[in-house]
Amino acid sequence: MTSKKLLNSVVGCADDALNGLVACNPQLQLLEGHRVALRSDLDSLKGKVALLSGGGSGHEPAHAGFVGKGMLTGVIAGAVFTSPAVGSILAAIRAVAQAGTVGTLLIVKNYTGDRLNFGLAREQAQAEGIPVEMVVIGDDSAFTVLKKAGRRGLCGTVLIHKVAGALAEAGMGLEEITNRVSVVAKAMGTLGVSLSSCSVPGSKPTFELASNEVELGLGIHGEAGVRRVKMATADEIVTLMLNHMTDASSASHVPVPSGSSVVLMVNNLGGLSFLELGIIADAAVRSLEGRGVKVARALVGTFMSALEMPGVSLTLLLVDEPLLKLIDAETTAAAWPNVAKVSVTGRKRSRAAPTEPREAPDPTEAGGIASKQMALVLERVCTTLLSLEEYLNALDRAAGDGDCGTTHSRAARAIQEWLKEGPPPASPAQLLYKLSVLLLEKMGGSSGALYGLFLTAAAQPLKSKTDLPAWSAAMDAGLEAMQKYGKAAPGDRTMLDSLWAAGQELQAWKSPGADLISVLINAVKSAKAAAEATKNMEAGAGRASYISSAQLDQPDPGAVAAASILSAILEALQSQDM
Repeated sequence: MTSKKLLNSVVGCADDALNGLVACNPQLQLLEGHRVALRSDLDSLKGKVALLSGGGSGHEPAHAGFVGKGMLTGVIAGAVFTSPAVGSILAAIRAVAQAGTVGTLLIVKNYTGDRLNFGLAREQAQAEGIPVEMVVIGDDSAFTVLKKAGRRGLCGTVLIHKVAGALAEAGMGLEEITNRVSVVAKAMGTLGVSLSSCSVPGSKPTFELASNEVELGLGIHGEAGVRRVKMATADEIVTLMLNHMTDASSASHVPVPSGSSVVLMVNNLGGLSFLELGIIADAAVRSLEGRGVKVARALVGTFMSALEMPGVSLTLLLVDEPLLKLIDAETTAAAWPNVAKVSVTGRKRSRAAPTEPREAPDPTEAGGIASKQMALVLERVCTTLLSLEEYLNALDRAAGDGDCGTTHSRAARAIQEWLKEGPPPASPAQLLYKLSVLLLEKMGGSSGALYGLFLTAAAQPLKSKTDLPAWSAAMDAGLEAMQKYGKAAPGDRTMLDSLWAAGQELQAWKSPGADLISVLINAVKSAKAAAEATKNMEAGAGRASYISSAQLDQPDPGAVAAASILSAILEALQSQDM
C-alpha cells in the first residue's frame, strides 16, 4: 500500500515543490525549460566564482534552500531521489558563465548518478571553454570497511556549501576554493539513524522495521543502513552514533580527539518531531563535552531530509578559528539558520531563579489553634478528593481525557505532603497564597491553573481583615479571576457553576450578625445543586465544549469536585463546633 502524500501528481511533484519555493522567495528565479533555481541577482556576480550543486528532490530544504548570497549560486534538481539531467546541469553552468562569473565549482554528493551526470556536464562545459571544477563530497561515517564506491554524500555537504560560499563571496579564485573545500571535506563525518523508512511518492515504504528496532547508518534515499539495533533512550542512541562515527578502527571515521573543536549539525531526516530533535541535540552536546570535545557551533534543524523519514543524522566538522569565520560569514540563504557567533561549550546555560518576595510575618502563632484548625480542614478536603478519584475520572471520560480525579488526587497528595513539613500558616491570606503556589506547581492541567488563580485572588481581601465579610469578598475576588482568565461563565458547565452558586449564598456573610455555619450550609447545598444541574447544560467552555451536548448526560466532574471541596470544608468546621 502506497503512503498518502499531499501532491498534485507523482510525476510533477518535484517541479511543483521547486516552483513553490521560488514563488515564495524573491531571491530565487527558475531557469526556463529546466528544473534549475538560480539567484535572482545573478548579474551581480560578475568577476566571482559561481557555486552549483543539486541532486534528487526529496531532500528539502537541500539544495534550493541554500541558494543565496554567501552560499550557492544555483541548484539543479532531479526527480525524487533521482540525479538531475545532464542537459539541465549544463544549462545552469552556461547561465552563470554568461552572467559574467569567472568559473564554476560543482559541489556534488558522492552517488554514482550524480558523479556521472555532473561530471559529463562539466566535460561538455569545459569543451565550450567554460572553467569548471568539481568536488565530490563523501561524509558518511557508517561503513567500517570502504568499498570502491566510497563514502556517501550526506548532510555534511551543506557545510561545504557554506564554506565555499563564504570563500566565493570574499572573491577567492576557482582553484583555491576547490582546494580549500576539498581539505575541509576530509575533516567531517555524518551518521544517520531512523525509526522507520520513508516512501517515494507513489511507492511503498523502502524497508520495514520492527517496533523495537532502529536503523543505524542509513543514507538519504530510503536505503537500509549498516545494521539494526534495539530501540533505546535518546542518550543511548546518541552515544552509539558518536562511538560509531569516531571509532578509529573504522575506515570512515572522523577523528575527534579530546581537546578538538567541532561544528555539530543535528539534522532532521524529515519526520522527527521538534521535541525529539531538541532531546537529541541536548544529548549530543552533553556527550561530546563529556569526551572533552568543544562544540564551537551547533546547528539544529532540517537541512537535508529524506522525505518524511522519522530519523536524525549527526554531522561533526573539525574546525579552527579561520574555518569558523567562514561558517559564521553572512548569507541570505533561506534555510541556513541564524546561529550565534559564540561557542556552545563554555557558555553559561542557566541563570539563578528570581528570589521570592519576603513574606510578611504571620501575626498569629504558628502551630496555634487557628493553624491546627486550618490543618484539619485541609486534611478533610484531601481525604474527600482521594475518595472521589475514580468517580471523577469516570465522569471526565465522557467529555475529557478521563483524568479529572487523578488531577485532584495529585493536588490532595501534594497538600498532605506539605502538611507533613510543618503546621500551615494561621494567616488566611498566607495560607491561600501558599496553597495557590503549591497547586500551580503540583496539580497540573487547567484545574491547577484555575485553582491557583482563584486562591491567589481570594488571598488579597484577607490581608487586612479576616471577618466574614472579608471571606465573602475573597470568594468574589476568586470567582472574578477565574472568569477573567478562564473565560467561563455561570451556565457553561464547568467548576465555576458550583463555586458561583456557593458565592451567591456567601453574600449573606456581608450582613451584620451573619452566622458562619448556617450560611455555609446553604452555600454547600447550592453548590451541590448547581453541580447536579450541569448534566443538563450545554458546555460553553473547557474541553467538553467540543463534544456534542447529546453525549453529556453526567454532571461536570470539575463542578462535582468543587462542590465536594466546599462540603468537606463544612464538615470539618462542624466537627470542630465552630
